[in-house]
Amino acid sequence: MSTDATTTDTTTTDPSTDPAGDATPTGDATAAGGESRTVGQTSSDRDSGHRTGQHDDEAEHLSDNRYIVIALILAVITAAEVAASYIDLGPVFIPLLLIMMAVKFLTVVLYFMHLKFDNKLFKRLFYTGLILAVFVYCAALLTFRFFDS
Repeated sequence: MSTDATTTDTTTTDPSTDPAGDATPTGDATAAGGESRTVGQTSSDRDSGHRTGQHDDEAEHLSDNRYIVIALILAVITAAEVAASYIDLGPVFIPLLLIMMAVKFLTVVLYFMHLKFDNKLFKRLFYTGLILAVFVYCAALLTFRFFDS
């Protein structure tokens, strides 16, 4: 006598196994063999371990080691900024600090805020807001004659 694991929830049907093709998945069920499935999930999604609504881009999930390397790079740039403040670099000092600041800003935004792997719409919204903020800041500085010598 053999015992097979079968689906006990009759409201969920896998459209790929339905010969009529008119089944509508309406919940979670356990298929034969104890495999769990989610509504709207195709067999290729189940095989690859993806759930419906998740990104397929594997680069989105950086390893912990990658984040550690990025944090170390940010620490080195910060140490360079602090060291530059103790050294007389003359007229190169401010542009150098601004470049290092921009590199750190972009690194944090791209990797730690996940903007690098996000939807293009969110990138456009972020950069539009950033450009607008810089413009308003420069306009405020011009109002107070900050750039006059």
